[in-house]
Amino acid sequence: MTIIQKAKPEDINPMLNIWLKASLKAHDFIPADYWKNQLIPMRDLYLPLSENYVIKEQDNILGFISLLRAENVLAALFIDPEQQGAGYGKSLVDFLKQQYDQLHLNVYADNTSAVGFYQKQGFQIISQGIDENTGQAELNMSWFRSSS
Repeated sequence: MTIIQKAKPEDINPMLNIWLKASLKAHDFIPADYWKNQLIPMRDLYLPLSENYVIKEQDNILGFISLLRAENVLAALFIDPEQQGAGYGKSLVDFLKQQYDQLHLNVYADNTSAVGFYQKQGFQIISQGIDENTGQAELNMSWFRSSS
């Protein structure tokens, strides 16, 4: 049985492992060293600033989603590369959609599979910019609950 729950302190290392593996796979247009150098800021800064939820099956973490609650920003969504395509990402996005009327995110334009995934989840491209850290084009996407 698959469950979604608030991340616990002992979930951080498996989350970081998934984050690094998935980042290297999805962002092959950015040097691998960039991601390796982001591990400590991810652990000490980004994850603690976010509300984090994990999706688990029999105590195995399959992926996680992170939300910056003040701005309704979906800051991270990462699924173990071996588990991608099984619907876990959609389950995590749906979990947040049940709680919020709008969600916003930034995604690299070259990460076309993620852009397509978010579009399938009802996110629309609002604007395009450049990520200051990598110099890569990124898309600002938003989802709004329909009023019908």
